[in-house]
Amino acid sequence: MNKYMIKSIRIFILGVFALNFVSCSGLLDKNPLDQISSETFWTSEKEANMALAGVYSRLYAPPFQHNDAKFEVMAGESDSNQSQAWVIIARGQIESTSGSLISEVFTNSYLGISSCNFFLANIDKTPISADKLKVYKGEVQFLRAFFYFNLADVYGGVPLYTKPVTIEEAKVKQSTKAEVIAQVISDLDFAIANLPDVAYTNGHAVKGSALALKARVLLTMGQWADAATAANQVITGGKFSLFNNFRTLFLASGQTNNPEIMFSTRYLNPDDYSDLDIRWNWHGVVNPRRELIDAFECTDGLPITSSTLYNPANYKLNRDPRLALTIKPFADKAINSSGKEVDFNYNGQSASGYNPVKYGNWDALPCDYSTKSEQDWILLRYADVLLMYAEAKNEASGPDATVYKAINDIRARPGINMPALPAGLTKDQMRDRIRQERRVELALEGLRWSDIKRWKTAETYIPTLVDQGGQRRVFNPAKHYLMPFPQSEIDVNPNLVQNPGY
Repeated sequence: MNKYMIKSIRIFILGVFALNFVSCSGLLDKNPLDQISSETFWTSEKEANMALAGVYSRLYAPPFQHNDAKFEVMAGESDSNQSQAWVIIARGQIESTSGSLISEVFTNSYLGISSCNFFLANIDKTPISADKLKVYKGEVQFLRAFFYFNLADVYGGVPLYTKPVTIEEAKVKQSTKAEVIAQVISDLDFAIANLPDVAYTNGHAVKGSALALKARVLLTMGQWADAATAANQVITGGKFSLFNNFRTLFLASGQTNNPEIMFSTRYLNPDDYSDLDIRWNWHGVVNPRRELIDAFECTDGLPITSSTLYNPANYKLNRDPRLALTIKPFADKAINSSGKEVDFNYNGQSASGYNPVKYGNWDALPCDYSTKSEQDWILLRYADVLLMYAEAKNEASGPDATVYKAINDIRARPGINMPALPAGLTKDQMRDRIRQERRVELALEGLRWSDIKRWKTAETYIPTLVDQGGQRRVFNPAKHYLMPFPQSEIDVNPNLVQNPGY
């Protein structure tokens, strides 16, 4: 989606797609989509583009932007200084009435799916070429796959709709997770076959975006060989590469035509912006934990438990450069791009003593309620594809040279320059190194919760965490690998069966 279409997009959303729902309480709380279609719309390519932009606009809702970081709290990588519902949820106190993440993922994913289905049911009316029509459909089927995969990852099996439905038609039992994933793969295969094989430059999903998401889906499902194949198609396709500046990769100043970004939620001041800096650099709501800090190696490539370079009196010395580019002590000030020292002017204390550096725009400091952030929130990036390839290939056939190269290329990024992995690692040793690399490279990007769930390590790691006040976290493997359906959805859909344990 071109950033400069934002104003017309907003008008369109209010005029058409906002009518999909009369409130945000859930899928069933909406007007039938067949009552929205107008014979005066879908009459030109311009209107098709507006409709497409309306579908993309669903990414502005949580958790498809910086609220993704709530999953870092769930994973034990971060705390928060705000006693919000999602902090309670992270401690294992999860109910169908908990709200926050429990309802956000469900409601906003289905808002996206409803928009996708409405678009796909009407786009054929538009007088455009068959080739362009396939591209439009490819983008929207990619987005539908994205939304459905988020649902399946959080809830397991969910109600599956591939066309607009009435309120009564929507009252169905959930499909199995396997059935939902089959639809996701089908949508992605269509997108891969029909999207342009080019770099991601204007906000529209491309073939590489769909391949990267397919790799993530297959990896999550444990289909190692197929996941490696999808990721390798991105690698050998040559349309994406690692960016040479880890810091500005997450700032608007470095994101235009960035070769590493494969899909993102895009922002542009002054009409479309987020409150990321307000929440992260003023309210300070994301507070990385010491466990994450300690996961970063020393510059010799060894963990702090065995490196002679580690200084307990100053944890920042001799550490993987990504640590200082990801996390800072709460009390530290910042140096903006002009070299001036600026204060964060926090209006609250950090719950952990640390705050993020990644994604924080220090040129916006000090923040107040007028601060408008335009950093795009990255949903897929090339470094993750390399890590997915390494993991899938290692699980499928062991640590060959391509696995080493994928990891070492990330570690050798300019400005990072961490030592290459030692030769001769076993499959199990390489697995540990890949998981370690994912943790530090992708820290605070909202992926860790999904990782520790699919590795089945959440049940052993989460109970080791102790929050402020001495409260130990709880993770019950009999139920906590899935979240409950929101009670409001159970109430309006009598056929929806609640997940086990809730």
